[in-house]
Amino acid sequence: MFEHKKITGLDDYFKELNARSDKGVYFYRICGFNEQVGEFIKKYYEAARTGGVIIEGRIPNPDNKNLEYYEEIMGMEFKLDLKFITQSLKKWLPRMSEYQLQTVSGSIYNTLSTLRLQGKNDNMLKNCYIKFMCWLYYKFERVTSQLGANKVPKILYEGEISNYELLLITVLSNAGCDVVLLQYKGDDAYLKLDPRSEVSLKLDIAGLGAFPQGYSLKTMREKQQAETNKQRMYGPPPKFSPCTNMWIDGDGLNDYKRPVNSRGSEPDKFYNVYSRITGVWDKMTYLNDLYQMQLELKKSGRRVVIVDANIPLPTPDEINNVPRKYYNRPDQMIADLAMQIHYGNNIELQRVMVKSFVDIMLEEETKENGNLNKLTNKAVYLICWLKRYMAQLFSNWRMPEIGCFIYMGGCRNENEAMFIRFLSKMPVDILILVPDLNGAKCCLQDKLLYDQECVETLSVTKFPTENAQLQMGTLAYHAERELDTLMYQDSGIYRNRQYSKANALTLKTMYEEIAILWKEELKYRPNFSTVDDVVNMPVLFAKVSGVKDGDLEQYWGSIKELLTPDTFLITQAPYISSESYNAMKSYSTEFLKRGVLQRRVIKNHPGYRYGFLRDEIQEHMLDKLQLLIDSRMIKGTFENGTEYTIVATIMNLNMDMVRKIQSFDFTKSNPKLIYINSGERVISLEDSIITAFLNLVGFDVVFFVPTGYQSVEKHFNTLIMEEHQIGQYIYDLNVPDLRRFVVKKQPTSWRDKIFKRGK
Repeated sequence: MFEHKKITGLDDYFKELNARSDKGVYFYRICGFNEQVGEFIKKYYEAARTGGVIIEGRIPNPDNKNLEYYEEIMGMEFKLDLKFITQSLKKWLPRMSEYQLQTVSGSIYNTLSTLRLQGKNDNMLKNCYIKFMCWLYYKFERVTSQLGANKVPKILYEGEISNYELLLITVLSNAGCDVVLLQYKGDDAYLKLDPRSEVSLKLDIAGLGAFPQGYSLKTMREKQQAETNKQRMYGPPPKFSPCTNMWIDGDGLNDYKRPVNSRGSEPDKFYNVYSRITGVWDKMTYLNDLYQMQLELKKSGRRVVIVDANIPLPTPDEINNVPRKYYNRPDQMIADLAMQIHYGNNIELQRVMVKSFVDIMLEEETKENGNLNKLTNKAVYLICWLKRYMAQLFSNWRMPEIGCFIYMGGCRNENEAMFIRFLSKMPVDILILVPDLNGAKCCLQDKLLYDQECVETLSVTKFPTENAQLQMGTLAYHAERELDTLMYQDSGIYRNRQYSKANALTLKTMYEEIAILWKEELKYRPNFSTVDDVVNMPVLFAKVSGVKDGDLEQYWGSIKELLTPDTFLITQAPYISSESYNAMKSYSTEFLKRGVLQRRVIKNHPGYRYGFLRDEIQEHMLDKLQLLIDSRMIKGTFENGTEYTIVATIMNLNMDMVRKIQSFDFTKSNPKLIYINSGERVISLEDSIITAFLNLVGFDVVFFVPTGYQSVEKHFNTLIMEEHQIGQYIYDLNVPDLRRFVVKKQPTSWRDKIFKRGK
């Protein structure tokens, strides 16, 4: 029999028998946790897995099949006799050596004898004996065959142990096994079985606390498996690692110009800068300083990549060059795509790239909440961008060389920010420039990023390279821009064409208000506003039915008063017939794909008629055309191909209308459209499309329908204009030449003459 000994340290458990000073075994229960215990459990678990038995939860009681087999082989005879027990074990577990038979049978005999002394009858002893025999055969044969060896077998038990389990494990411990009991809920349940701790000892070391929530051997295995998978993703570790920003002085561009060899001396480190400069330090010198810096970098042999405004998305060809498989798990996908990263000239740089890739993807995995498809797309983006810029940044790379990636404008979305974080872990200096404090903000967030903020602002969209046309403002120029900011920002005063984007808000008015608002500039109308550099334009979109008091002369006169130089007048319906030839119809399917305008295709098409307009006006027109399609305002949109009619109609507008759009300033007087439909001819679908589009562009649009008939609303899905009923309906009217129309003055009464003369 082996004695239970006290350990001097947890490592005693892993000493071989002949290395133990007292040649004993250890039987401890662990009721508390700290980092040291956590590492011990991992190590002991592995020892028990390879050379012992692990029990997670109770040992199952022998079932009927187990008992039937035992009875068939051994019979049901029982004697509390050492010789009987030894002979039975020899037959039941024939692989045991003579030494093992003697120690195990002796230990069983001692245990059963103790139970008899405690008052157990023969039937109870027999049941215990058979349970021991079944458990030894089905659960512990691996242990019994190793008893007495120099490498002590291990038993690891997790949970609250039962009385019979404790008895058998004590038998095996006395026969030469080390045992560890993991008691997550504390020691109370165990002490009911062994009140004086005579069988096992409680581990008592400094710093023990409660086991972590949810801790178990299963979760430990899962974490170890995850760690193994993680190491598989990384592959062999690189010899080099980054030292980012730890060495810099925070001296703006000078940190980037600092020679690589003077940044640090540790041979296994590469020293890079990773910073963002928001605003400019001096409007007069900013562009020249940047220009001189990139010249110095290139002169010193540094490899420089400069990106302006945005990092172009991967092309279809770039994406297709990243082969992918079907993935079930993120780690599987990351490990597979990491194999797409190759740099044949230097295996250590390749390993740095792979480690950076895996690091970033593991960070992104926590953000995507199990969305494997989205995570895969991000991984493909990283590899596409790396392949695109690899040759420019790392051509024939050798330690300790450092490339330089300069991004003018800052990250616009999470994918760009992800790529910058990816690059920052490689031998590359990262410089992000956001000179315009009033422009779009850089969305990159990274605890390693060094932020430098300047108080002055400058509108710059391109980095000043030697191949670019340099434009540098004078002191007077920048002073004027500052004055513009003071005068035109939140002041109610607007410079000419200050804004390039606008949204139309249709006003609901009384009929009498049309004449009042008609000639008012937009900025003076109710509900006008500017938010985030977008103008909200209050516009009129109305239908006037009938003739007030039946007075035709007054009726035509009221319309004439609305005619301004910016007014487009239509007096005959339809303005555009559905049968009219339109060359744009044959191109509309090229211009619109899956409901989305193909802007690049449109602008590069030889049939495109608006290429001479200012860029912001072209974009404004295309924005409103897309809005008209998306809103399904026109009946038949995405039902019978009406969306293509919409595109063809708007791409073929009257040039006088187009010129009025071109000269439109979103804060001032807006262009107008008056449409008179005095007869019974129906307004065409094309007319409805044009008027709805012009309303979205910012025109005031008013229909005069003396007959009260249904007109433009026939082709609308919803009522989008206000209708004013002002008088009786009159039919078969001929529209006079309103631009030459003269309203006859009413005769002056004698009372007027007298009172006027007296004034």
